[in-house]
Amino acid sequence: MMERVHGVRYAVPLREGGSLPAVVDTDRLGPYVVKFRGAGQGAKALVAEAIVAGLALTLGLPVPDPAIVLLDAEFGTSEPDPEIQDILRGSVGPNFGLAYLPGALAFDPAVDTWVAPDLAAAIVWLDALTTNVDRTARNVNLLVWCERLWLIDHGAALYFHHRWEGWEERMHSRFPQIREHVLLGLAGDIEAADERLRPLLTEEALRAVVAAVPDEWLCDEPAFPDLDAHRAAYVTYLAERLNGPRDWLREAVEARKRGPVSYVPRTTHRVV
Repeated sequence: MMERVHGVRYAVPLREGGSLPAVVDTDRLGPYVVKFRGAGQGAKALVAEAIVAGLALTLGLPVPDPAIVLLDAEFGTSEPDPEIQDILRGSVGPNFGLAYLPGALAFDPAVDTWVAPDLAAAIVWLDALTTNVDRTARNVNLLVWCERLWLIDHGAALYFHHRWEGWEERMHSRFPQIREHVLLGLAGDIEAADERLRPLLTEEALRAVVAAVPDEWLCDEPAFPDLDAHRAAYVTYLAERLNGPRDWLREAVEARKRGPVSYVPRTTHRVV
């Protein structure tokens, strides 16, 4: 189960993210970078955040400690920004947070070429599995902290769940966007990564990851008769992608052979 903490102070907004995340002080375990349920991306982005973070931890990949951050109705009422106030009013209850990494730098693909090939391959593999469209040179969603690489921001993954109608026919969909992955040029053998990682994602492990998603993020989906069926759909989707035809894996392997698409170097910036 994911840790549950209570937000006690809205510390710093992070306006670089489209969902207006923020650093939030909590009642224990220190501050978290919180994605709010009341932001424009909604609860499905938080579901993707929680599931992909849980998968990454199961695989031993470096993710800042995730937590469910609970906010009460009085949280942040002193904030003067009306846009932030609107978001917080819609975020009472559970939200998603990753442990704050003070002084972390955004990964720069033009400079940070030290990433181990096995780690890069594992991250490419995970993002292909979960259809994460948002780990490109334009928006790396990787941090460098304490001389390690850290995975953040997975709300754009698992995009199949934005339209549940016909989802069973889309479980084995290709993922051509993997050719734009920021780590593709550093990745080692992706098939070897598959051999290492796939056995770790047993059905039991998948069920545990999905079970950590709060009920409140799943309660408004008319495609399912109850929460159990909704959760089971996520498990089925992931299990089928892991064990079915796996066109997504072949596509990632071929993309690595062809080499990554070119990118425009970006300026490294500090995460407050």
